[in-house]
Amino acid sequence: MKPKILIIEDEEKFARFVEMELTYEGYEVSKAHHGRIGLEMAESGDYDLVLLDVMLPGLSGMEVLRRLRRTSSVPVIMLTARDSVMDKVAGLDSGADDYITKPFAIEELLARIRNVLRKAGPRTDARKLRAGKVVLDPDSRQVLVRGVPVELTKREFDLLHYLLENKGIVLSRENILEKVWGYDFEGETNAVDVYIRFLRSKIDEAFDLKLISTVRGVGYVIRDEE
Repeated sequence: MKPKILIIEDEEKFARFVEMELTYEGYEVSKAHHGRIGLEMAESGDYDLVLLDVMLPGLSGMEVLRRLRRTSSVPVIMLTARDSVMDKVAGLDSGADDYITKPFAIEELLARIRNVLRKAGPRTDARKLRAGKVVLDPDSRQVLVRGVPVELTKREFDLLHYLLENKGIVLSRENILEKVWGYDFEGETNAVDVYIRFLRSKIDEAFDLKLISTVRGVGYVIRDEE
């Protein structure tokens, strides 16, 4: 599988040049020319590395990095025309994995990318489940909404996990009971409704989202839109 790289860079000609070089080297590349759009792509996409410019419209590269680090550990290399020590320190302290100053030789960038990817090892974010501003990590059993941790009971977590695993698929109450509660559950199907209300209280209502939708007469579904 080709490593996936996201370039967040407002200089379109420069971004296109880097994209062409990376594509030639065998990487799969996406681009964003606006800070806020780049952040949304980085949060929702399954990337192996982000190349992030400091000077961006909408949100600065530093702010994009700070917000991204609330939900993701994807490796980030900062790209910037700035070369002061303080700028480099600020980027590294905010969670950047490396820092390269423009102009640079493409060979140096490629070497830094290989180095960062090698250090990162297998992607740790790949197992995380996402929908809109909600991120669920099955390994740590942690749920973040807009970067804020949300405390869930074991049953609430398992229910949310199953809904996110089947994002976009309408699940019946019977199906949810079988998969989350188990084959031997002898209670009523309204147990699902009760726990859906718990999740909505802690996520939808608390963060003003519309994560969980009811499909009348069928069951429930999670879609990406809030």
